[in-house]
Amino acid sequence: MELENILSVTGLTGLYKLVTTRSNGIVIEDLDSGKKTFISMRKHQFTPLESIGIYTYTDVIDIKDVFSKMDELRDDVPVAKAQGQELHDFFRTVLPDFDENRVHLSDIRKVVKWYWFLKERGLFEATASDEEE
Repeated sequence: MELENILSVTGLTGLYKLVTTRSNGIVIEDLDSGKKTFISMRKHQFTPLESIGIYTYTDVIDIKDVFSKMDELRDDVPVAKAQGQELHDFFRTVLPDFDENRVHLSDIRKVVKWYWFLKERGLFEATASDEEE
């Protein structure tokens, strides 16, 4: 599965799979239950994970690359509810030159939360086997 089909939707917790688009919104699928729901463009904003980047002092790094680096350190990845200093320290090991003025603690928590969400559902293994083929 590619990250471009995985969405973050405002007002809804978790991540969702894009099923199809319509002129006035999209149809998403819950990754846990498989339940499909219509989301109106008027009420919600949605962002494909593949389009998200993390600011560094010199460039913007794709979230896919950040997830890959986090997966290499999988035993050291804290939970999203960890103390702020612990999350900052961890993120510095993953991305040493991230822009601390533009990447806030809430952003780090969200990235860590998404990482664990995708990891628990086995979506990293699916992406890695797709890339090998």
